[in-house]
Amino acid sequence: MRSYRIRFLPANKTIEVTEGTTILKAEQMAGLKPDAPCGGRGICGKCNVTIRRNYESTVVSACQTRIEGDMVIETGDRSDDKVHVLTSGEYRAVTVNPAVKDASQGWLMAFDIGTTTIAGYLLSGKDGHQCDVVSMMNPQFQFGADVIARANYVLENDGVRMQEVVQEALNELIEETCKNTGISPTDIRLVSIAGNTCMHHLFLGISPRSLVVAPYVPKIKDGMILNASDLKINIHPDGKVMMLPNIAGFVGADTAACMLAVNFGKRKPMTLMIDIGTNGELVLGNEDRIVTCSTAAGPAFEGARISCGMRGTKGAVSHVYEQNLKMNMEIIDSQTAVGICGSGLIDIMAFLIQYEFIDSSGAFQKPNELVTAVGKKNNWRLQKREGKPVFLLQEKDEKTDQKEILITQKDIREVQLAKGAIAAGIQMLCRNLEIEIRQIDQVLLAGAFGNYMNTKSACTIGLIPYELKDKIRGIGNAAGEGAKLAAVNGNMFQEICGLVKRVDAIELATEPAFQDLFIDELEFARAIET
Repeated sequence: MRSYRIRFLPANKTIEVTEGTTILKAEQMAGLKPDAPCGGRGICGKCNVTIRRNYESTVVSACQTRIEGDMVIETGDRSDDKVHVLTSGEYRAVTVNPAVKDASQGWLMAFDIGTTTIAGYLLSGKDGHQCDVVSMMNPQFQFGADVIARANYVLENDGVRMQEVVQEALNELIEETCKNTGISPTDIRLVSIAGNTCMHHLFLGISPRSLVVAPYVPKIKDGMILNASDLKINIHPDGKVMMLPNIAGFVGADTAACMLAVNFGKRKPMTLMIDIGTNGELVLGNEDRIVTCSTAAGPAFEGARISCGMRGTKGAVSHVYEQNLKMNMEIIDSQTAVGICGSGLIDIMAFLIQYEFIDSSGAFQKPNELVTAVGKKNNWRLQKREGKPVFLLQEKDEKTDQKEILITQKDIREVQLAKGAIAAGIQMLCRNLEIEIRQIDQVLLAGAFGNYMNTKSACTIGLIPYELKDKIRGIGNAAGEGAKLAAVNGNMFQEICGLVKRVDAIELATEPAFQDLFIDELEFARAIET
């Protein structure tokens, strides 16, 4: 089989690949970490590149285009697209007593391996104080935006590379924090890791097959302390890696870490904890009983499957609000928008509902049917593209290269699916505990999305029951905080290993009532009426 030379710009990397290799695969081989939210299935349109040949430029989908000759490929410069990684969260003070011998004489690291981002914390083994924080995008995004896409990639391909890229990422962050603080990686004696069940399995090189077929159970649930050298983590030669325990197939060690951070097992008030990322984990209960479930809600809120969706980086619409009858946008680090991130998407949906641009089913109204003052003032935003209705946020301007930013009917349906799953999951947990929504005393929002989103907007669209709107507070990156607690104090590690065994996990896919609740929660009627 013939080989061809491929040059990538602006990285200026040249590699040889065999005929028939996709451009996306070639990017991965070149170490470019391309963005491929759908995992190479050709349905998200986010991996487009430009082929330059004979003074002509052609835009193609990298995952669907196979190499049939020498090429120069422009991938676009993403060097300044710094994702906003949430690294702080609710924390409780504990005595310093690491689980690993001699760790108190050196340094500790805690990692929250999220589906989208990785956050790392350098801690003193002597007094537990935090010395540095580092973060980066999870490089596994090149294999898919969500856990199912990544699991399927591993099952269809060699999973070794999936494991290697996250090992390399952790070592890169270790090197970065050591450079920042002037210590050596060999001074680090213990690394603790929290992540969802799929991230846990992929990091350990465990097949995720059991997570994607019924009954959706983890291969390993128990917490573990392993040799760092066996996992290719570059710290002290005798250093250890502490893996926090998983709860269920899609309720992982990150949720366990959140529970540890807020001392969930000893809370007296009826508490609902929500972590909305590329997956949505819900925990409900108190010191008497705890139930949990997971909902497939995240891709829309992470920008995948949304026509103008993107992560929370430069140019993303992060918030939308009304002022003087006009719609206004907050954009991250820019005057003009290039896309919409999750928090912006929630605000846009709330705006469309509040001012009746869409009806209770989510369908667009016609411009001449708008009845609110804001609706009439902004009726020009309801337009059509290719014969289908859209809501225009930003007009295209070829002189300034300003992009057209809009919301389609399909985008609205994606949000309905996501919010319907979360809302129905909350209802299922309440049924399991035999309580009403109003009996929930407090709502804790964990994670970056919960931290940045407008909770009023979330309640307006019905993502969170409206009657809970005054009971919500953010707890930041509680998963990272829980991982820190486990690193600093071995008793905390044992505590969370014991607590997860008390948690009842509900598998929504096997619950007949869930589908009916889900269908009901697709409607916006409840939010509009309130």
